[in-house]
Amino acid sequence: MTAWGPELRDGADTRFRLWALDREAVTLEIDGAPSVAMQRDDAGWFTATAPASAGTRYRYRLDADLAVPDPASRLQSGGVHGWSVVVDPRFAWSATEWRGRPWEEMVILEVHAGTLGGFEGIRDKLPAIAASGVTAIELMPVNAFGGTRNWGYDGVLPYAVAEPYGSPAELKTLVDTAHGLGLSVFLDVVYNHFGPDGNYLNAYASAFFHQDIDTPWGGAVAVDADPVHRFFVDNALMWLRDYRIDGLRFDAVHAIANDDFLDRMAGEIRAALPERHVHLVLENEKNDAERLRAGCYDAQWNDDFHNVLHVLLTGETSAYYGDFADRPAERLARCLKEGFIYQGEGSPNHDGKPRGKPSGDLPSTAFVAFLQNHDQVGNRAMGERLIRLTDRERLRAATALLLLGPQIPLLFMGEEEGSESPFLFFTDFHDELADAVREGRRREFAKFDAFADPEARERIPDPNARSTFEASIPEPGPAAGEWRALYRELLTLRQVHIVPRLKGAVGLSANASGEARVKARWRMADGAMLTILIDLGPDPLPLKQEEGTMIFRDNDRFAAWIST
Repeated sequence: MTAWGPELRDGADTRFRLWALDREAVTLEIDGAPSVAMQRDDAGWFTATAPASAGTRYRYRLDADLAVPDPASRLQSGGVHGWSVVVDPRFAWSATEWRGRPWEEMVILEVHAGTLGGFEGIRDKLPAIAASGVTAIELMPVNAFGGTRNWGYDGVLPYAVAEPYGSPAELKTLVDTAHGLGLSVFLDVVYNHFGPDGNYLNAYASAFFHQDIDTPWGGAVAVDADPVHRFFVDNALMWLRDYRIDGLRFDAVHAIANDDFLDRMAGEIRAALPERHVHLVLENEKNDAERLRAGCYDAQWNDDFHNVLHVLLTGETSAYYGDFADRPAERLARCLKEGFIYQGEGSPNHDGKPRGKPSGDLPSTAFVAFLQNHDQVGNRAMGERLIRLTDRERLRAATALLLLGPQIPLLFMGEEEGSESPFLFFTDFHDELADAVREGRRREFAKFDAFADPEARERIPDPNARSTFEASIPEPGPAAGEWRALYRELLTLRQVHIVPRLKGAVGLSANASGEARVKARWRMADGAMLTILIDLGPDPLPLKQEEGTMIFRDNDRFAAWIST
């Protein structure tokens, strides 16, 4: 299969490639140089080799009225409608001995480059992140998108680093600095759709999509076609090889709806990088345990963990939280013991259709747990964090459960310092697209009780307003010192008592008593038993210490101990 994108040769010439099955002729335009007619083969691949060193701007001319960027551009000049730029992939790495960290050591902090000052802004924060006990950062998507601000899930050039965040070299410097501090770096990638601004693929390669399969973004991505498969697998390998990223989180793979592609992609990645700790994580609304059982993927984001704890902490039961409103303590118990809550049962939020597969045989580390992430904060109409929705004592207990439980914990930037800043949905679209996004966002919340009234929906911040983005920049909360100390203490305890025993840990039992009290036990790798008791009710019952070594206790809300 032919690879996509430019290949810099000997520092002076570059070979250019484009799959344009719908076109009979394509011209390579190089800024400041004569145009070059590209050669077409029977499969629709156009190629040309031309004098072009690193920094050269280029694009593809389809006809007199349309010139497009390279869909595998590594960098853009002038946004996603502008020129593509030839990039030299070489870099002088400092942390040359880095091979990554084992999965069971992961404590992941999700960050958004745009709100933290770009790649350089994140790099400046790395020493404090490492000192907190966090062992990995996860970048929300960093590929090029329309406009200057975006969550990243509206990307249209998956290979290109977004200009507002910095250059490819600055991203590599960020990764290199993280590795020098002992931090792994994960990247969120989106292979299920393209954004609405700057996607030109349909103009020359309509077979990139299944035109007869509708999705919210248009035709489904045709990952079963060889050129499309190669496009995404090579993209994953680029981040892992050229940027030395340690792991990828694959966004919403349920929207890809092709398990064979997922399995083949993971297999190719594993075969290509056997000497490193490379971790692959899924977001999959289907709760498909088979993808985890096969061994190609390390874990899945466990939305069930967040959803049931959100109900227990806030009492909210609108929209998808309704799936967890009934018997929430029992549901939490199942989550702690078996991973997924929905393992084939009918889900009210999915029209009563069965959701999920049995997961009780999987190790606890097959699940990434979180109290908050970009979705669960940012997909609230007003972007409130949990610290604004529940009381301090119960949030402390839930935090202890997250950080001392055997599922892999993920934090959302600012959470570790008690930030009260909202994280809102923001974009930088214009004209009709801006209107459509704004109104679509407000319609989306009509199913929530608080926004059933149209006047209430008018108060939802405009995603395209710069003020919406600026309000989402996380600031330390008024009790930042207290929260930093709690996270540091809990993560130290996790490193000492949990991590050495974690690989292969499995749930043994979990029982609910009352509406908000759960006691769970796990058999750890060394045969020890970890017990956690949490009470999120309005009046917690007295906690009685049992046989074993107490790891952490927080009044009558939470206790964790080890029995050997």
